[in-house]
Amino acid sequence: MTGWLDVDERDDHYLGLAGANISATEALLSTRDNLADVVEARAMMCVHGDAGLGKTLSVNASLRTLAAEDVYRVQFRARPTPRDIRHVLFDALGCSGRPPASPIEFDTLLKDVLAERPRVLVCDEAQWLSRECFELWRHLWDDRRTDIAIVFVGGGDCYQVLRREPMLSSRVYVWQEFRRMPREQVVQVIPAFHPVWANAEVDDIAYADVHAGHGNFRAWAKITAHTLTALTRLEREVPDREILQWVFSRLGGRRD
Repeated sequence: MTGWLDVDERDDHYLGLAGANISATEALLSTRDNLADVVEARAMMCVHGDAGLGKTLSVNASLRTLAAEDVYRVQFRARPTPRDIRHVLFDALGCSGRPPASPIEFDTLLKDVLAERPRVLVCDEAQWLSRECFELWRHLWDDRRTDIAIVFVGGGDCYQVLRREPMLSSRVYVWQEFRRMPREQVVQVIPAFHPVWANAEVDDIAYADVHAGHGNFRAWAKITAHTLTALTRLEREVPDREILQWVFSRLGGRRD
């Protein structure tokens, strides 16, 4: 669990990559527009797609602009139970006292807190949630007193997982899928993503994407980190095919 205001913007980038910038991709701009509508409507949203495509970064960056003081982010790395979610929300919302022992009392407490003022609850890695967990989220959102928007963010199978829960999926206001960047977008975005690529040849950026990047921001963060290491060791400034070949050797990519 992470309180929103405790998250440094640099932590949004994979590896905390120094010098990395948030790039205004089509997906990021769509996320910002969609979240603005969801927050205003106090609705639910599902952001889904394969790992490393920038889902969490886009949601974080957008909500910092739209509703930074109202956002509470929860995240799970394994399959949580409703009890886990209740306790994580108890901590994230700064509830006082001891957590209630009874689920009914616990839910009443959470709803009382969530009725105090507008809030945006972001549930990352939502593909791990069970039917009972989704029912808890729906129960909190359905209560007329609560004043919340809920954003589910999850991996490639998150869409299928939520769609299997019709009581919840019917309440999702916006569905947004993240996909790999096409190559023509990569060569435009990557020079703005990190200064190391600003003076690189377009053909070399495309070459790196073909062999290792594959339109995936997380992969590009790794490429960039290794490229910075190579340039420092060789006392060079601009990446070229020789540098990229060395990078590929570390990533397990092809060397042709």
